[in-house]
Amino acid sequence: MTPYLELFNLTKGFDTANGRMVAVEGFDLRLMQGEFVSLLGHSGCGKSTVLAMVAGLTACDEGGVIVDGREIDGPGPDRGVVFQAPNLLPWLSAIDNVLLGVDRVYPHGSRAERHDIAAYYLERVGLGDSLLQRPRELSLGQCQRVGIARAFALAPKLLLLDEPFGMLDSLTRMELQETLLELWSQERITALMVTHDVDEALFVSDRIALMTRGPRAHLGALIDVEFPRPRERVAVLDHCDYYPQRERLLAFLESEERRSAKSAA
Repeated sequence: MTPYLELFNLTKGFDTANGRMVAVEGFDLRLMQGEFVSLLGHSGCGKSTVLAMVAGLTACDEGGVIVDGREIDGPGPDRGVVFQAPNLLPWLSAIDNVLLGVDRVYPHGSRAERHDIAAYYLERVGLGDSLLQRPRELSLGQCQRVGIARAFALAPKLLLLDEPFGMLDSLTRMELQETLLELWSQERITALMVTHDVDEALFVSDRIALMTRGPRAHLGALIDVEFPRPRERVAVLDHCDYYPQRERLLAFLESEERRSAKSAA
């Protein structure tokens, strides 16, 4: 089958005081349509760099990204991005923040049609009663719900999530993981998520792409996650494969930590 998203030989370096530092080198990954894949690795291993190249926000030094048969050459509304920080415009209401993207994607729709699209996705993430509230009137978790609604409202071909719950407390984090999965399970947008949380990756993913410790980070392993969908947290935790899978992921991360420490010695 033809991959829906193909990352081939992605390489990216940055200039430092000590010369050129290659953060990611020869990174290859393929996602099928409707698949949810997490990029898991230590902080600073290049996960967000890979996601930025897929989003078109950072140019590749080598390699490229193909989405639905077309190589990308910059950012576009075909890729909805959710960042760790919600990045909402503080002077706009929740619905107006979502409408910024909707107006661009549906330029020929009536104002009422665009409003209905934005309101629908805010309702889906639990903010149906908060359409007119500004970011300062919302909690951080609610602001991130606006960010998720904004990404889905674009009807993107690809959903990119850069540690979207990293700034939240554990309870809000779990609630939003479930909100994301509920919305994704109905839309089935191909999704790539950056995380350093093993349990989060196991809960949301079809596969987990493990990145080696940088510099020159690359794909270290691919792990299939076969817990039945739709997923309930208790059922996932009770699954006989959950803890063996978790130990496998932790063992990889620990081995990368040892290798990095040995290289630095």
